[in-house]
Amino acid sequence: MFDALTQKFNSVFKSLSGKGKITEANVKEAMREVRKALLEADVNYKVAKQFCKDVQEAAMGQEVVKSLHPGQVMVKIVNDELTKLMGPVDTQVYFVSPGPTIIMLAGLQGCGKTTTAAKLAKYLISKGKKPMMIADDLQRPAAIDQLVTLGEQIDVEVYTEDTKDAVRVAKNGIKRCKQGGYDVAILDTAGRLHIDEEMMGEVSDVAKAVTPHQIYLVCDAMIGQDAVTSAKEFNDRLELDGVILTKLDGDARGGAALSVKAVTGKPIKFIGVGEKLDKIEEFHPDRMASRILGMGDVVTLVEKAQEQYDEEEAKKMQTKMQKGTFGFDDFLKQMKAMKKMGGMSSMLKLLPGVGQQLGNMDIDDGEIGKMEGIIHSMTEEERRDPETISASRRRRIARGCGRTPNEVASLVKTFKRSRDMMKVVSSGGMGGLKGLMSGRMDMASMMQGGKKIKQRSKRKKTIRRRGKIKKRR
Repeated sequence: MFDALTQKFNSVFKSLSGKGKITEANVKEAMREVRKALLEADVNYKVAKQFCKDVQEAAMGQEVVKSLHPGQVMVKIVNDELTKLMGPVDTQVYFVSPGPTIIMLAGLQGCGKTTTAAKLAKYLISKGKKPMMIADDLQRPAAIDQLVTLGEQIDVEVYTEDTKDAVRVAKNGIKRCKQGGYDVAILDTAGRLHIDEEMMGEVSDVAKAVTPHQIYLVCDAMIGQDAVTSAKEFNDRLELDGVILTKLDGDARGGAALSVKAVTGKPIKFIGVGEKLDKIEEFHPDRMASRILGMGDVVTLVEKAQEQYDEEEAKKMQTKMQKGTFGFDDFLKQMKAMKKMGGMSSMLKLLPGVGQQLGNMDIDDGEIGKMEGIIHSMTEEERRDPETISASRRRRIARGCGRTPNEVASLVKTFKRSRDMMKVVSSGGMGGLKGLMSGRMDMASMMQGGKKIKQRSKRKKTIRRRGKIKKRR
């Protein structure tokens, strides 16, 4: 997400790094590039123009501390202005007592409303709430079946009716919600491929009939300016309480995230960052600004880690690292936790500076499955103590998992190196985040080890084939 914009911002900051001080001339020059980058990212023209004006005003008169370069000062200024542009923070879902709290989702067809309803329900369950979903999208074929299927996956009741009367379904769904003692009713409404009077009339009638406590517009971030336009029109008719941006993981431009708050005045509540039902995040403007500028997002990383790691288990892991008894079984636990957190690539991008270092580095999370196969082919003793894995054992392990002895050897070698590094980090020898970053990068190399071996073996085979051809000639 925001890859193109991040690269543009970084090139602007680099151009300023060689300057002796911030002047009106070099700020104007930088802002021309920033405005161009924002427009290429599909940010609304008026928003881009005002943003550059605000940055320019904030930059002029800024004294550059001796320890800082103009580029570093501009990073701080742009970060602050981006945070203002997308803020303030408003991720709270306001609940009523007595319940149920009625949350209505509106939006165009294909924006991800139905999946977002299930994601929101799963999120609310994690907050101790008991939600129910109401299938009120009576226009799109299979929309009801999709919501029922998603409800089964997260064990949430879905209210359905065999009718085309959306108002009736909404009213009866709320009654069922009250009877069942549910805390929250999530109403999935119908959309169209484009805004029309029929769709607007239906969602307006539903809203009047059930008077939802909160109305969230679900927007597809990948449609850029169209997302902002639809948000404005929906807000004029429904008086929105917030926006949920979906498919943000697939949009390298990110213009909708920067424009929608400024144009509608409504806060972005949540963002969808993947297809799985747990891939919904609270929207924090300051964290998003840091990501856009390539500064990482350590707070989100820590929060994700806390969700996956039990405190007691973490202490046990640290003790093993300190003693140097960290084995392959422990490594597998960490790899599985990383998969749940979004995979190695997404985790590394949350670390300051690491996202930029990655560049086009291809970290294939599918390598985890291959590593699991190799590790499961080991005996309990071998998993506990890799030092016991001799050449004959490597051949046996390779046969058991369908890999090559070289792949097994590479995994064992890199694991030993990582284990030694972890021992140093856990003892405080490398110092905090720097050590953590080194460790993550080393784990990334473990995941790429198999690919490198394959590439080398392919090159060797090619050379051998060429040699045979020459001999025949």
